[in-house]
Amino acid sequence: MADTTVANKTIKFIITRQDKPDAPSYTEQFEIPYRQNMNVISALMEIQRNPQKADGAGTSPVCWESNCLEEVCGACSMVINGKPRQACTALVDKLEQPIRLEPMSTFPVVRDLVINRERMFNALKRVKAWIPIDGTYDLGPGPRMAETKRQWAYELSKCMTCGVCLEACPNVNDRNSFIGPAAISQVRLFNAHPTGEMNKAERLDALMEEGGIEGCGNSQNCVRSCPKGIPLTTSIAAMNKDTTKQLFKKWLDF
Repeated sequence: MADTTVANKTIKFIITRQDKPDAPSYTEQFEIPYRQNMNVISALMEIQRNPQKADGAGTSPVCWESNCLEEVCGACSMVINGKPRQACTALVDKLEQPIRLEPMSTFPVVRDLVINRERMFNALKRVKAWIPIDGTYDLGPGPRMAETKRQWAYELSKCMTCGVCLEACPNVNDRNSFIGPAAISQVRLFNAHPTGEMNKAERLDALMEEGGIEGCGNSQNCVRSCPKGIPLTTSIAAMNKDTTKQLFKKWLDF
């Protein structure tokens, strides 16, 4: 016999919406049928199939981003019940209702729950978060990384540029240019690479500029909110040490 309790159960959502970047935000309430093992993404897909508000009035489909649905791509970041996280791993059964969905406020809103992460990607460009290679000639395999270093470097490489750490950080906002914890951790990652180390000084210099590592207020919200458990505060401490060494080195070389 079918479980009538589950059959008649519904899920309530309050979603913050915005029609375009310069439009005012507003909220709409939705109520959809409950299914076992639903996550926020599957609920949003249900609303998309039948864009009807809780009062029965029709509306436009809610816009959001998602891709892998496995907490790997970082695309589905949003604020769920006041906490920035991934919608794909936010299970409805574990969320208090009504479930409140909002776009991350650190980034400009494109539409509804879709945000523009340009600030984060510009920060990665600023610190040269890549391994430069010469593609003209086949230079053969590069130098190997020591196993002890590789183990902690692998943890840093799990960053999926989801932006959750920037949303959680009180020092990342539209009133300053703080580069954010993700870019600082990536400096540590690429400076640890045997080839990437060639540009170590450039990356450290970037962190020493305005809006760099000095903008960290040590709230430690970033490490608590990171979906991948990346030791962001450890990276910030390590880069504080390296930038201080870099500063003294430049003074001595002057």
